[in-house]
This record gives sequence, C-alpha cells and structure tokens, in this order.
Amino acid sequence: MRKFLGQAAIIALSVSFASEAFAVEWNVSVWGKRRAFTEHVEKLAELVKEKSGGDFTLNISYGGLSKNRENLDGISIGAFEMAQFCAGYHRDKNPSITVLELPFLGVSSLEQEIELSMAVYNHPAVKDDLSRWNATLLMPSPLPQYNIVGIGDAPKSLEEFKGLTVRATGGIGAAMKTIGAVPTSMSATEVRQAMDSGVVKAVSFAPHAHMSFGTIENAKWWTTNLNPGTVNCPVVVNTDALDSLSDKNREALLGSVDESLAHYVDYYNNKTMKAWGPALEERGIEKITFTDDQIASFKEAAAAPAAKAWIEDNTANGLPAQELYDLVTGMIAAKK
Repeated sequence: MRKFLGQAAIIALSVSFASEAFAVEWNVSVWGKRRAFTEHVEKLAELVKEKSGGDFTLNISYGGLSKNRENLDGISIGAFEMAQFCAGYHRDKNPSITVLELPFLGVSSLEQEIELSMAVYNHPAVKDDLSRWNATLLMPSPLPQYNIVGIGDAPKSLEEFKGLTVRATGGIGAAMKTIGAVPTSMSATEVRQAMDSGVVKAVSFAPHAHMSFGTIENAKWWTTNLNPGTVNCPVVVNTDALDSLSDKNREALLGSVDESLAHYVDYYNNKTMKAWGPALEERGIEKITFTDDQIASFKEAAAAPAAKAWIEDNTANGLPAQELYDLVTGMIAAKK
C-alpha cells in the first residue's frame, strides 16, 4: 500500500510540474491607468486566460515595465511580450503606420478605424517595417477624431489659433501648424503638468484621454468639430514570443482579438462618450463650433500638403507610400 501511495504521489507531482512547465505568462506594457484606451487589452487578458484554461496569462502593467515612448524598444529586446504604443510618439521607428495619422482622412467611426488599421497592419511592407523591432502587430486601439481643450481665450476663428501652443502629435500636429498653431509632441502622461505650468495652452486628445489625464479640470473651452484626425496606437507582440506559443495558446490569443475589439467599441461608445458631454457641462467648459466654410478652409490648407509630404518622404525611404495611401483613401471612399 505504501508503495502504491508513493507511486501515486510521484505521478501527481509529475503532473503538477508538467502543468507548471507548460503554463505561459506574458508581461504587457501599457501606461496611465485602466481606461477606455486599454479596455481591449484587459478583455484580451480575460479571454486568453479563459480559453487556455488558465495555462496562458497576460500580466498587464500600467507604467511599471517601461515608459510609453520606449515600449517598442522593449518589445524589440524581449523585455516584455506585449505592448501598446502610439505611432506618433516615434514616427521614424514605424513610418508605415503613420499613414493612418494623416489629417482629414475622413474616418467616421471606430469600426471603420479598425477596418483600416487591420488592412494596413496586414500589408507586407508594414509587416516588414515592424519586423525591424521583432514586433508583430496584433490589433489597433481605435480612437475617434481628436479635438482640443484649452485655457485662456477661446479661438473663435482659425486665425486665432496663430501662436497657440498645443500638444498635438503626428498628422494632427502638422495640421495645426498650417493654421499657425505651435504644436508640441509629448506623451499623454506629461500633458497635465505641461498644461498647468503653461508650457502648452491647449491639448489635442480623444475624449477618453481628456478625462483620464485631467486636461478638462482647468480647461475653459473645447472645439466640438475641428476633427483634424486621430492617432494610431497599436498593440504589438514580440514575434519570437508569439512563435513560441503552443497551437492552443496561439489560437487563444489570436482568436480573441475580434471579441476584444468589439468590447472596446461598445465600451467607448456606450460609456465613454455618454460621460463626455456631462463632464464638460459640469465644469462649465465653453463649446466652440466652427462653420462648414472654416472647416473646409482648414482641410484645404492641411490635408493635401500633408499627404504629399508623407508620400514623398516615405517613398524616398523605401516604403511603397503611394500604395499605402491609396489603400487607406480607397477604402474610405468605398464607404461613402
């Protein structure tokens, strides 16, 4: 009997060790705090754990693993297995996906932003671009059109933006420059301090970020319809880590992307946007709405020159820039 029990204990112990050996934990680097912007990552972690029977876990860290501008670097050296970053933080590191940040593309919904992003992410030139960082694009973090909150006197015309210091990255920054504003690129976590200290007088963000990073706490005005564009912030995985997953765990991960994005869109539309209007009203923030003619004038000044410059610069650097631009604009035109 003792011999039988001893053998049973050894078998049980072996099974336990085998289970632990096959368990996989990934570290995920994001920043700020849990908010609409990270809901798809949170949902992905939940689904992966459920579908793998607990054998695959995503440990999400809000700023504990890396600075947000260094997440792509961390992925490249395998410091963590998954991360979120924004293309506009370092355009030279991921030029191919900055086509999605060009001003006035005319994207009308989060669902369309997802469709465009995934089409670009799956383009061979884009895959090659990100492979330089040992990164595989997993999913976007779709954001609505950006608008601006500011302190001081509200600009009632495009001319009144002249000289205004505004936090604006990527294509939005380029667009603001065409109307005389002075764009400054900084990460989201730096914005509130910059605004409070007067380094910038205005901030370009999507609604969730204005609420999450406190830019509306001292703001006096908000542009309701400037809509110069948005930023593209993908979630990427370390390619070696992805390749090392078992078939079951890889399917748990890749097979959960669509559901995670659907959860994100529902959360953004039905929670974040419903909270946005009341948040402005509670603080007495003035809403500035520009005329159709003013918006048309802004678009004419910003859109074509930015697209032309982007195509020329990236073609010179070896990207099929015209092809990528045509892919995006063609998909948008087909929906109109």
